[in-house]
Amino acid sequence: MPGASLRRILLVSAFLPIASRAPLYARLGWELLADARVPASRKALVAGALAYLVVPFDLIRDDVPILGALDDLLVVVLATDLFFDGVPAEVLDEKLADLGVDRAAFERDLGQIRRLTPRPIRRLIRRVPEAVDIVVGAARATGLGPRVREWINKEGSFA
Repeated sequence: MPGASLRRILLVSAFLPIASRAPLYARLGWELLADARVPASRKALVAGALAYLVVPFDLIRDDVPILGALDDLLVVVLATDLFFDGVPAEVLDEKLADLGVDRAAFERDLGQIRRLTPRPIRRLIRRVPEAVDIVVGAARATGLGPRVREWINKEGSFA
């Protein structure tokens, strides 16, 4: 299948420019994570993706050739896509300008990353931040957080 090999080479070569800008985009991500104007639910997505990479339990075990790494890649791609999608435009523009990144080039790179994920999966995953916001709102409404902190800080507790 000579055509298939050529397609794979072209696909990989299309991501080389993005890979060369990875340190810059990592810094952008770090700056955005530190910014209070970025929604907590989007920050939680990044934390969840990093936890998924670190925790030894995967949907597909890492020792399965090719597929073992693909699930990790899919989680990172989806988390990255959703994170940047949820950052307010003015905050993103400000951080891109601070780092000297052209907005059009950033959008092209993000578009290439998005093409890695099938559209039905992207649609399904786009609902995750909404669900996180609902769960966080419900947890706050119960007032459980302050009661747990009080219990932990209570003298004589096992904590």
